[in-house]
Amino acid sequence: MIELFQRAIFEENLALAFFLGMCTYLAVSKRLDTALGVGIALIVVQAISVPLNHVLHAYLLKAGALAWLGLPDVDLGFMRLITFIGIVAALVQVLEMLLDRFLPGLYRALGIYLPLLAINCAIIGGSLFMVERQYDLAESAVYGLGTGIGWALAIVTLAAIRERLRYADVPRGLEGLGMAFIVTGLIAMGFSAFAGVRVL
Repeated sequence: MIELFQRAIFEENLALAFFLGMCTYLAVSKRLDTALGVGIALIVVQAISVPLNHVLHAYLLKAGALAWLGLPDVDLGFMRLITFIGIVAALVQVLEMLLDRFLPGLYRALGIYLPLLAINCAIIGGSLFMVERQYDLAESAVYGLGTGIGWALAIVTLAAIRERLRYADVPRGLEGLGMAFIVTGLIAMGFSAFAGVRVL
C-alpha cells in the first residue's frame, strides 16, 4: 500500500506523468492560495470518488456484478464513464455548497475553476485507471488519496514557482504560458526521478 501511495504521488502523477487536468493546472496556478484551494478540493473529490466508483463498478457495472440480484449475465460496463462523471459532478456540487457556506473567500477565489473539477480529466482518469488496474477497495482508497495529493503537490509547486517568476527577468516571448510550460516540464523531470525508488 505504501508503494502504491508513493507511486500515485510521484511516479504516476496524473498531472506530470499523464498530463491529465492540465487546463485547470495551468489556469489556476498563477496564485499560490488559489492553487492550494483547488489542490485541496481535488484531494477531497479524488479520495472519495475513486473508492466510491470502485464500489459502483464492482457491485453494479462490471460483467456479472448483478449476480446478487439474480442477473449474472447483465453487463453494465458501457455505463462506466457516464456513471463516474455523475459521481464526480455530485461530489463537486456538494463541495461547492460547503465552500460557499463555510469558506466564502476561497469559494470566490476559486470562481469558475471549482465547477471545472466536475469535468477534470485527472479525476475521471484516476477512476478509470483504478478499474483498468483492477484495484480492490483498499487499494482504490489509497490510490485515490495518492493521486489527489500528487496532483495538488504539482499545482502548488508550479504556483509557487510562477509567483517567484513575476520578479524574474523572463524573455518577452516566454512570459506567461511559455514559461509555465517550461517549468511544468522541469517539475515533471524532477518527479520522474522518483521512478524505481521504494520506501520499504
